[in-house]
Amino acid sequence: MRSSRALRCLAWGAVAVGVSAPLLRHRLRLKPQTVTALSFQAPVALALATPRTRLRDAGIYALQMWAYYAHYDMPDDDPDALLARTRVDYPVHVDRVIGRGETPTLRLQRALARPGELRKHDIALAMVHWSWFLVPHGTAAYLLWRHPGRYPRGAAMIAGTFDLGLVVYWALPTAPPWYAAETERMEPVRRIMVEAGEKVWKGAWQPLYSGLEGNPFAAMPSLHFGTSVMAAHVLSDVGRGPGALGWAYALTLGFGLVYLGEHYVIDLIAGYALAELVRRGVPVVAPAVRSATRTIQRLEPGAA
Repeated sequence: MRSSRALRCLAWGAVAVGVSAPLLRHRLRLKPQTVTALSFQAPVALALATPRTRLRDAGIYALQMWAYYAHYDMPDDDPDALLARTRVDYPVHVDRVIGRGETPTLRLQRALARPGELRKHDIALAMVHWSWFLVPHGTAAYLLWRHPGRYPRGAAMIAGTFDLGLVVYWALPTAPPWYAAETERMEPVRRIMVEAGEKVWKGAWQPLYSGLEGNPFAAMPSLHFGTSVMAAHVLSDVGRGPGALGWAYALTLGFGLVYLGEHYVIDLIAGYALAELVRRGVPVVAPAVRSATRTIQRLEPGAA
């Protein structure tokens, strides 16, 4: 009993360290490797700190996403170094090939947008874009609430899509279309999402956008699209109705991301490929995950 209590105390301490490390990385001058080791251990530590409940499962997912967000934002700690590594031109060239000489973003904006004017579909697609913050995490919450038996696998695939996207963000920082247009590396592109935000949110837009922007050069792959595709797959495993809603949202979002000037088509293709890689890789990694899970479960409070 004493050893069990000691383990729980150590585990709660590890959770606290994992939550604090990203917040204190500047003050303590922590190296990225240190932040990675401290933050990504926190979900496992929470499993050792408390018996399994739905609340604990939600907490594990939240800690995983906290670690993800810290690493998503971390490259922008040194904006000059990040900018020096950022690739701007290659997605422009690829999308021109896809669009037969002109990027699909420019084709869509010429066909559907009116210069100097925001139309109803501009606002609607911007709102679809903003709602993305709720979709992958809302899907995980829906599974936990209505289909708890499917939650571990579904939540792990969603989180895995986020985490593998980080690897590419760090290795190949890539600018979105609006940045390429601002730096005159491609033809002018309207950033309709920002225009819509200024109109809808008015004075609250700038602080809201500044607080949520994060790393501006995390365009390849599109995790907006990749995680929405993964959410659609997870919902399809539940039933036709939820799956149809998931795919309708993912396809609408994908169209909007290109039209609004936020992503290239090649970003979406890469996001889709990432989601498929994670989904098809589940049978390969499942034995190792099950083995690790059994080890953790033997140490959980109340395991005896």
